Amino acid sequence: MLVACALLQVIGKDRRAVVAHQGSCLCGGVRYEINGELTDVLNCHCSMCRKLHASAFRTRARVRAQDWATLQGHALIRFYESSPGEHKSFCSNCGSSLYTRFDRFPDILGFPLGTLDTDPGVKAARHVFVGSKAPWHDIQDDLPQSQEYD
Repeated sequence: MLVACALLQVIGKDRRAVVAHQGSCLCGGVRYEINGELTDVLNCHCSMCRKLHASAFRTRARVRAQDWATLQGHALIRFYESSPGEHKSFCSNCGSSLYTRFDRFPDILGFPLGTLDTDPGVKAARHVFVGSKAPWHDIQDDLPQSQEYD
């Protein structure tokens, strides 16, 4: 059973609401929790995201690495270095994409929202790498678009 989506975290005398997001891979072998904010939510249309997710784009957020907790399936998680210093994690059983780890930014993870089991409470605010978007996909919203990552 999933725990409540919102919880209260106490840090010293400061109280602030922190969202707990839960998710899992397709086979259910990997389960995780994110105890923190999902920030810089965007739709990435680069060819690597399209290939990794077998889709027209990937909706992703930034997550602080310290906010990620693998609850189950540590041994199933594998990494692929898609470009120097950029490591895509995935379930070795079903192939679900879990997060991206960056050598240059060890405190940040790139997190695709697709494996969440809870409502993230956020939506994409922009499109990036539209210069390499799938030719068979038309962007149908009014969100800002960038040819690169800005």
